[in-house]
Amino acid sequence: MSARARPIVYAAAPMSIRVVIADDQALLRTGFGLILNEEDDIEVVGEAENGLEAVDVVTRLRPDVVLMDVRMPGIDGLEATRRITSTVESEPPVRILVLTTFDLNEYVYAALRAGASGFLLKDVPPEQLVAGVRLVAEGEALLAPSVTRRLIEQFARSAPAPAAPPEGVGELTARELEVFKLLARGLSNAEIAVELVVSEATVKTHVARVLMKLGLRDRVQAAVLAYECGVVRPGRAAPSA
Repeated sequence: MSARARPIVYAAAPMSIRVVIADDQALLRTGFGLILNEEDDIEVVGEAENGLEAVDVVTRLRPDVVLMDVRMPGIDGLEATRRITSTVESEPPVRILVLTTFDLNEYVYAALRAGASGFLLKDVPPEQLVAGVRLVAEGEALLAPSVTRRLIEQFARSAPAPAAPPEGVGELTARELEVFKLLARGLSNAEIAVELVVSEATVKTHVARVLMKLGLRDRVQAAVLAYECGVVRPGRAAPSA
């Protein structure tokens, strides 16, 4: 009797990060597309030349990441971001990476409030563009590395007067509150791990619990909330363990 043939098992192909590029300049869309499509794990699946088109393309394609220009005809990138984050349902959620010409400008706070997951400068080197897309897709990125902390301070000073903390803040453990404050300062999971002398895996668990207890989509929303409710204030040093 012949031995039973073993089933053939094929290795699953790695999932690509699906990207939509929204910018009214065709040259920029093409340039970013060429850079990103060179990567094995990134695929540009759509483009848009204005805000309305961006909302439509994202609604249809459900990409992982959107590179969103701010100044576009019709509705601008800020309004397109609001519409996408409030109406497009996907799991994980669509992450929006705002493209800006300046490292500090009047759009920062409005874009973060609209639901943007981060910022990149339009003149960013190709390797930082690729790294930014990957990190945002993972929920890790906040803002362009060169301006992260300055940018957080800038939008924090533009925020309304502190409101009462939401009920979920009272449910955070002491360690979760420390993590909440540190991620609001723009620290990555690796940096928080060093600050608190714990493993990066432990930090990821704490971050996930903070977001769940506060009902937040990502760490960018957490940073905005921390400043808005006065848990963190501009100019204060980050807490130590």
